[in-house]
Amino acid sequence: MKNKLITIITLIWLLPLTAVFAESQGAVSFDHSHAAYTDLLQKHVWVYNEGRRSVVDYAALQADEPALNAYLQDLADVSVDQYRSWSEDQQLAFLINAYNAFTLELIVDHYESFVSGERESIRDLGGLFYSAWEREVVELLGKMRTLDWVEHKTIRVYFDEPRIHAALVCAAMSCPKLRAEAYTASALDTQLDDQMRTFLSDRALNGIDAQGLYLSRIFDWYEEDFGDLRVYMRQYASVLADDKAEREALAGDIRIRYTDYDWRLNTRENAGLLKDAP
Repeated sequence: MKNKLITIITLIWLLPLTAVFAESQGAVSFDHSHAAYTDLLQKHVWVYNEGRRSVVDYAALQADEPALNAYLQDLADVSVDQYRSWSEDQQLAFLINAYNAFTLELIVDHYESFVSGERESIRDLGGLFYSAWEREVVELLGKMRTLDWVEHKTIRVYFDEPRIHAALVCAAMSCPKLRAEAYTASALDTQLDDQMRTFLSDRALNGIDAQGLYLSRIFDWYEEDFGDLRVYMRQYASVLADDKAEREALAGDIRIRYTDYDWRLNTRENAGLLKDAP
């Protein structure tokens, strides 16, 4: 009887330690390379215009939806405590990938309505009293969330990183390109810098002309995140200005205006790319 009692007491004492060990094992097991997501992106994202833009083959991605859902489940399985144990770069890479991947899933879930012409852009997935970004379609950190929660209540609140606006992709033609690879903590600074430079080098959206500096509407919507916008843009003079005269104009009190935003879905068809294009 005494031995049984000792055994029971020992098991009770060990239970909390077992839970802690399980949690630590879970933290170790998360793949911060996001390799499964990179595999999906490399198969279904088409980069064009000398690397400045990309579109998604949603039909092919829809056929590959089980793999996308498996990756989304990997994200959903991360606990709050596990997330908090990560580095800041690991957290930010996780959130950017989550935003983009759940956006892809939102489009895939309604892709037939885009094919039929019933819907033309992600904005058409909203309702009478809510936008597409206010739908609870994101299972993350123990709860159903919205895309707005990921961007506006988490990333923009806890990370002082304006370059995220060149990385978060809302499935529209005028969005920055969706990278054909996942964001990772080890490469995050390089990836974000490349995204911003690539975006600003797209002359259909950003550049300098006789009227001044023209920028994507994104820089208007989120101007507060960039501080003094003219000062911010000067650090990207090498990709934003095409000659000495434009660089000199950028160095002064240049006039800023914003380009129209094309909300059409970021597909090969809307980009005018052939079906069999590489």
